[in-house]
Amino acid sequence: MCWSATADLTTGTAVSAVGLLCLARTRRVRDLPLAALPLLAVWVPWGALLAAAPAARRRLLGPAAVGLATAAVLAYCLTARPVTAEIRGHVIGYGVSVPYVPLVLAGYLFATLGSLLLAGDRTLRVLGTVLGAGAVVCAVVWRLEFASTWCAFAAIASLLVLGWVRRDGGGRAHWFLAPSTKSR
Repeated sequence: MCWSATADLTTGTAVSAVGLLCLARTRRVRDLPLAALPLLAVWVPWGALLAAAPAARRRLLGPAAVGLATAAVLAYCLTARPVTAEIRGHVIGYGVSVPYVPLVLAGYLFATLGSLLLAGDRTLRVLGTVLGAGAVVCAVVWRLEFASTWCAFAAIASLLVLGWVRRDGGGRAHWFLAPSTKSR
């Protein structure tokens, strides 16, 4: 569910700018997939797996595998089934015919939120918690329109990813655009 084409464009532009800033601020190559989350949400479980400390990687294999399966189902549905859009009051509702919606939704949430909550990095756990709370709020507020309201909430949460890429070597985040205190 989107509020308007203008809101979609504005949000998409802002998220793209934050995503590019996240990529520009990334210090380690293995962090690039996770830093790209504001640009490519399908990367969540694999980005978390690659960016995780070696001790956390084994527990992230499950969400990564579920993420691949869920992405395959959703990609198939988007390419092979009809997609609809309609005005619903003050918002635009989008629809895709997805089989076994509760299972696909559970897979999506386990892959995205589960990987962040299991990552071991404090900032990523906070991101997972914030997004989990957002998922609950979106489900309560919009019920049947979860996917699109979730996109709007996830766009706001992109700022947490920016904080994650700005962290120093000790794991402390330098939030938003504050200059790094780490000497170069």
